[in-house]
Amino acid sequence: MNLRQSQRNKAKIKMALQGPSGSGKSLSALLLAQGLTGNLSKVAVIDTENGSADLYAHLGKYNVLPLEPPYSPERYIEAMDVCINAGMEVIIMDSISHCWDYLIDYHASLPGNSFTNWAKITPRQKAFVDKILQGQAHFICTLRVKQDYVLSERNGKMVPEKVGLKAIQRDELSYEFTLVFDIDIKHFATASKDRTNLFEGKPQFIINSHTGRKILEWCNSTMTKEQLKILVTECNTMEELTDLFNKNFDVAKTIEADFVNKKNLLQQLTNLNHKSNGNGTHTNQ
Repeated sequence: MNLRQSQRNKAKIKMALQGPSGSGKSLSALLLAQGLTGNLSKVAVIDTENGSADLYAHLGKYNVLPLEPPYSPERYIEAMDVCINAGMEVIIMDSISHCWDYLIDYHASLPGNSFTNWAKITPRQKAFVDKILQGQAHFICTLRVKQDYVLSERNGKMVPEKVGLKAIQRDELSYEFTLVFDIDIKHFATASKDRTNLFEGKPQFIINSHTGRKILEWCNSTMTKEQLKILVTECNTMEELTDLFNKNFDVAKTIEADFVNKKNLLQQLTNLNHKSNGNGTHTNQ
């Protein structure tokens, strides 16, 4: 049992896209994968959506692994192993809601006490989730959400509009992901969970390959806030400070106040130096 300082290692992103049918989860996942790899040949789609993955073949030559029923956790794990062993850098699981539907149906078929029967479900669900979290690849999981309709005013008329409610998976699953995007029927995304600090609190947007590149930069950054703070104090010029900020943009944004304070200090020192020169005071060159 050893105590050590925190450190950032290169990460494999584990993210979820949740939204109603027609919100663009599959396309968004492929665009994210395109940004994460720059080469779709290293991307695999585990497709449980009746061949929907092939609808976007115009984007590039990604790989598709059709997964047929039964959608058991063990079948998903087998499919993930196939992709990992093939050297895939990004694995898109489209979608993982079928796995939970399978487990719910299996639980309903068990005789005996409904509460105690969950002990037969939880280990299988845990093995499925652990495979995603521990897999040496970027994972993008799509989740269907239960849908409903609300009446919205449009051009003076009340029209029904489809909205998403709750993701079809175990309730606490979202806590396991590094990043969760909620996508609405108009294809706009917002981050409902974001450990990267890249999207949290930001306006809604449409996911594209640039989104994936931003996430990749975060994954590849090994700089911690504490390390960056020390480097900020060691900057002697505005050029050094600007270069440090740009090279570590994502982490730098989280300690922006440190950069601003250092910038103000450097400007004050520059102004003092100019005043000294203007008064005829000798300064070392």
